[in-house]
Amino acid sequence: MQDRVEPPILVSRLLTFVMATALVVLVVLIITLDKMFPLNRPQIFFLKSQSLADKELTLTEMPEDLDLYKKQFIREYVRERNEIVPDLAIMRAKWANNNNGVIKTRSTDEVFGKFAMTDMANIIRQDLDEAFDITCNVDFFAQHSVVEDRNINGAYVVSFNYVCSYGPMADQTFKRQYKLRVQLETTAKNAVKWAERMENPLGLRVSKYEVIDRQNKVIDDDPLNWIRVGN
Repeated sequence: MQDRVEPPILVSRLLTFVMATALVVLVVLIITLDKMFPLNRPQIFFLKSQSLADKELTLTEMPEDLDLYKKQFIREYVRERNEIVPDLAIMRAKWANNNNGVIKTRSTDEVFGKFAMTDMANIIRQDLDEAFDITCNVDFFAQHSVVEDRNINGAYVVSFNYVCSYGPMADQTFKRQYKLRVQLETTAKNAVKWAERMENPLGLRVSKYEVIDRQNKVIDDDPLNWIRVGN
């Protein structure tokens, strides 16, 4: 009868074992949670942020018909640069010196700098419509010609008619045929800014924009320097 354990003693020992096991599990759980959440005590860290507008997207593959895309890009660039509507708000938005300006985002800094110095760009930017007549409406009805320049690798020759309609009944016109030499470049590492991803998805830039004569010589005769002084 000496080896027999009474039921109350057995239950007591079992509960003691269970409590000891639970205590060990609780200690392990507390240590684990403490390691998982280190921010319950002071921590030193640095937070770096980047403006979404300055974020760059990297192009991993260029389209096969890149030459056709370049020609269409040049056609749109020439139209946006030379087309004029008698609405200062629209013109300022299109020619703005920011990430939303069409000419700004599609030109190198050098080309945009020369564009910004033209007479028409200055007038629209400085709101000089009281001193000059800027109601000269220039529309591109026909698609202008864009062909590869045989003399310069990677350059294109653009021919288009500049027709400005003005006067009370828009019955007076200034007509001139222009010939341009346009050259493109891509941004470094084919990177495109987030703000330009819709307007310029391939990151092309006009790196050369020159007016040339019939002998393909550069002349100083930008269409935007033709201004009709108001009476």
